[in-house]
Amino acid sequence: MAGLVRTNRSAGGSARLSTLGFAGFSPMVWTIARAPKFGGCTMPPHDAAARGQTFWYRRHAWPVRLMHWINVLAFFVLLPSGLQIFNAHPALYWGKSSYTGRPPIVHMGARLDEQGKPVGVTRMFGHEFNTTGVLGLSSGMDGRSVQRGFPEWLTLPGQQWLAMGRRWHFFVAWVLVINGFAYMAYTLASRHLTRDLIPGRSDWRSIGRSIRDHLLLRHPRGEAARRYNVLQKLAYLSVIFVLFPLLILMGWAMSPGLDSLFAGWVDWFGGRQSARTIHFVLAWALVAFVFIHVLEVVVTGFWNNLRSMITGRYRIPADEVEHE
Repeated sequence: MAGLVRTNRSAGGSARLSTLGFAGFSPMVWTIARAPKFGGCTMPPHDAAARGQTFWYRRHAWPVRLMHWINVLAFFVLLPSGLQIFNAHPALYWGKSSYTGRPPIVHMGARLDEQGKPVGVTRMFGHEFNTTGVLGLSSGMDGRSVQRGFPEWLTLPGQQWLAMGRRWHFFVAWVLVINGFAYMAYTLASRHLTRDLIPGRSDWRSIGRSIRDHLLLRHPRGEAARRYNVLQKLAYLSVIFVLFPLLILMGWAMSPGLDSLFAGWVDWFGGRQSARTIHFVLAWALVAFVFIHVLEVVVTGFWNNLRSMITGRYRIPADEVEHE
């Protein structure tokens, strides 16, 4: 890919170049404009002051930005409403039923200690942990200790209200599904999938260096910052084609209606209780992905990345470009 400084200039000092994004969900082909012009519009005064020192390019098209923020809103509703549903029976099993007599894999609850005081406990694979104040036993809105899986500040609604939690969860889940199909259609139509996300030979050869750079918090600059590295490609492909589909499928597996409509398919995953456990684990895997994603956004330039996902504009200092 040609460098930013080696582009065909047009009137007004602008230059056009096919580029790839770095942080975010989906880069496309953008226009790079040198200050003080961007997309045919005069740059704001604070950008004009950086004339000759900054390159701007449009990183994300508006459909990508819109679908990204729909995903963000859906995530912050689905997670707490899902924890609200989990709190109705804060235990995880493996198999078709929870009435087999076998102890749960995970269980959150409360008991009295040697002094007769209530403590929150979480049992995992036969091991017990004191999780008072967070899991099993936590303070309610009135300040009194309440026995529940996750605390009120992590659930939607805050108080125990299973019916409302299910309404929120199921409604927003379908919003996420529809948004996901729209994203896939846009990705295929724009060739973003094959152009930007499928790793090439050079990507596979650079995987060792990319792992070292991430562990040392070294990140691409200038020209290299305009495209995904191999770890980003693998992470996004895993989320798009593995994590999200399995998460949705396991949610459907807990539906009695779908279970009866297509008899036997839930057993492929071990049964309804197994599907519930897988759904729970995948949800927290998604939380881990979001945490790492946000961390990368922060360490590579929070405001620059945030602006690119709101307005589409991404800034690259000229000194970084000139040294590429």
